[in-house]
Amino acid sequence: MNRRTFLASTAALALLPLSLQAAEPILYKPGTAEADMDGGKIVLLDFWASWCTTCAAQERILAELKAENPAYEQKIAFYKIDWDIYSKDTLSKSLQIPRRSTLVILQGRKELGRIVAGTSKAQIRDLLDMGLAAS
Repeated sequence: MNRRTFLASTAALALLPLSLQAAEPILYKPGTAEADMDGGKIVLLDFWASWCTTCAAQERILAELKAENPAYEQKIAFYKIDWDIYSKDTLSKSLQIPRRSTLVILQGRKELGRIVAGTSKAQIRDLLDMGLAAS
């Protein structure tokens, strides 16, 4: 293999993981998710904390599922809501979020389903599939 071919193939391989990575979820600020919800969009709200091991497990599973099925990111807006900051926020209260590591899928303001502290890949896939079915 000549040097030019090697460099070109190395550069292509270096870019490959970037193209396969799931898009980052939107970090919640008051009003951002609500605007999408009021627009009737499918929204997944991920109430998490940086120190929460269950939240970290859910995050890994969500990333795997989004990589396996690009339709999730095409049809669902993913929001990460920092529990340490927004646990007492209007959105958290209106949805009666009991704790961090809660995933809620909505179509507009209508709740389609939720998982509290669940880390089953099948259960999280089912939740995302509810969103796809509603889109």
